[in-house]
Amino acid sequence: MSPASKKLFNILILGVSFMFIFTAFQTCGNIAQTVITNLNNTDFHGSGYTSMSIIYGVFSASNLISPSVVAIVGPQLSMVVSGIFYSLYIAIFIQPSTWSFYTASVFIGIAAAVLWTAQGNCLTVNSDENTIGRNSGVFWALLQSSLFFGNLYIYFAWQGKTYISESDRRTVFIALTVISLVGTVLFFLIRKQEDTKAPEEEDSTNEILGDSSSAQNKMTRAVAAFKRSIKLSFTKEILLLSVTTAYTGLELTFFSGVYGTCIGAVNRFGGEEKSLIGLSGIFIGVGEILGGGVFGLLSKNSRFGRNPVVMLGIIVHFIAFYLIFFNMPNDAPIAPMEGTDGVAYMIPSKEVAIFCSFLLGLGDSCFNTQLLSILGFLYSEDSAPAFAIFKFVQSICAAVAYFYSNYFLLQWQLLIMVVVGFFGTITFFTVEWKAAAFLARGSDYSSI
Repeated sequence: MSPASKKLFNILILGVSFMFIFTAFQTCGNIAQTVITNLNNTDFHGSGYTSMSIIYGVFSASNLISPSVVAIVGPQLSMVVSGIFYSLYIAIFIQPSTWSFYTASVFIGIAAAVLWTAQGNCLTVNSDENTIGRNSGVFWALLQSSLFFGNLYIYFAWQGKTYISESDRRTVFIALTVISLVGTVLFFLIRKQEDTKAPEEEDSTNEILGDSSSAQNKMTRAVAAFKRSIKLSFTKEILLLSVTTAYTGLELTFFSGVYGTCIGAVNRFGGEEKSLIGLSGIFIGVGEILGGGVFGLLSKNSRFGRNPVVMLGIIVHFIAFYLIFFNMPNDAPIAPMEGTDGVAYMIPSKEVAIFCSFLLGLGDSCFNTQLLSILGFLYSEDSAPAFAIFKFVQSICAAVAYFYSNYFLLQWQLLIMVVVGFFGTITFFTVEWKAAAFLARGSDYSSI
């Protein structure tokens, strides 16, 4: 197998592995609050929103050390161990208890930081300046296929149900645990890249991937990765991109947890509100897959860089927020177990709700594919620290959003996303214009 074929194979395996793990985890996140609402009349007193807030809070803090962990353990083993923790978290729902639920939330937060840092590292070392856009799109499309498969099952399994029984819950979460474990095992198929650089060209990416049995050398790499992360955090480009990244954290919380809960709480959807959660997830996945596939395939031929894709993303999201504001009751995110009979500015429409799900997925893919691409390009020699910073900012904003989702009405959650999304788009444009102006003088930037 040629080096180029081996790299593409690794990207495909990486994407398929994440597809299995997040088929389980994202489906779990999408239905967690609904399932927990049906448990709260028992001895279980947890909150799905609180759990997610803990996960993303720990996730954000753990990104400070995740480059060092990947430096010591290596990206492949880091992803395998992290995948095991994802599976354990999902398995908690088979027989949940409050203490184990929140304890697992802490551990999966740590695992998530290591997993995504290793993923960014693996994506970057298996790409070059001509393939990073394509590979980011391919990976994103495969990853977001997870939204389709898990939610398709939820849609059919929960058709017509207004209450989720213990048997229904156990069946779903046993299946999701097995699916997550399959994705974890697939990480073993990723093939290590040979080091083709001359000694004088060694960079921090190679240090992260270096294969040394010396504990001292590993510790040296770990310390170097940590210092590099701190240094990169204060560069102008990272600070500007952090606003864009913050927006992706807020809207991630909304489409992956809050919006499904809103749909499931609307009594005017009749007996379909619970199965519509699954259908919503499917259409979010369709939007994600379409965006990742199209923007990945077109990136190599784009003469305009990444800005038009980000502009499309923010327009699509603003349309979705406007329609959701008119369609969904204001108290839907915090409705009790009995749901809400409220009405917004129109009688709640299932068709509009599902169309908004598609728009949320499409807009999210616009932002994330372009952020992955620009980070992989600008920081090809510092991929692990750069992606750790990206996930640090994204996850801390997701944690904040999950926390206020327990209390804020829908209109305030939408307003926050509109404001941060607007400024995040401006800051992304600024970085892209600066990079284009600099690289156009001597690099084939248009191929990125």
